[in-house]
Amino acid sequence: MSYPRVIAHRCGGTLAAENSLAGLAAAARLGCRGVEFDTMLSADGVPVLMHDDTVDRSTDGHGEVSRLTLAQLRRCRLGDEPVPTLAEALACCARFDLWANIELKAVAGGDDAELGAVVGGMLARAWHGRGVISSFSLDALLAAQSQASRHAYALLFEALPGDWRERVAATAAVAVHLDAGRLDARGLAALRAAGLTVACYTVNERDRAQALYAAGVAAVFTDRPDLFAADEM
Repeated sequence: MSYPRVIAHRCGGTLAAENSLAGLAAAARLGCRGVEFDTMLSADGVPVLMHDDTVDRSTDGHGEVSRLTLAQLRRCRLGDEPVPTLAEALACCARFDLWANIELKAVAGGDDAELGAVVGGMLARAWHGRGVISSFSLDALLAAQSQASRHAYALLFEALPGDWRERVAATAAVAVHLDAGRLDARGLAALRAAGLTVACYTVNERDRAQALYAAGVAAVFTDRPDLFAADEM
């Protein structure tokens, strides 16, 4: 699968508040072709953009995302905007012509299969499919795939596990995303030999990104898309 070489992490990296519509707009203005963001479910089952189990760090609100309704989450501010819904993010990606990595963000004690099924159903109805759906959770990916089989999927790991081939087969994944600090040459070679795209997170130095590209990594997730020239994106 063709990936943009530079993918803005959590919408726009350091360009704006994380997982915000402002971040998507900022990434597009900079010339980014690809973005990544996290989605999880509100208490009433609506997919929203959020990275942490709670809203405390990234917003002015307090509480666990899974215990807050959409109405309550919308009262939490990410800079100058409320917590965005996945539907709003998808509309922004379409407006700005952005390739998207939609990460299914499993939470402690949450129902990963429900997350995957709800988001997968929505993506089957409302997403053009330019990008990938990823997760650390196999259950979330399988449930999403059961609803949105025509979309592309990526497995997300810190380090490459011994059973990665079985997981690729189970999900029909086209790509694997790995922690750049835990990537090894042998694993990278095996993934590429299997025909998989490899992307690495979170790479905030341009020289490090260039070395990864030279080694065979297709793309990097970065908080600093501003360090890259437009023709590198």
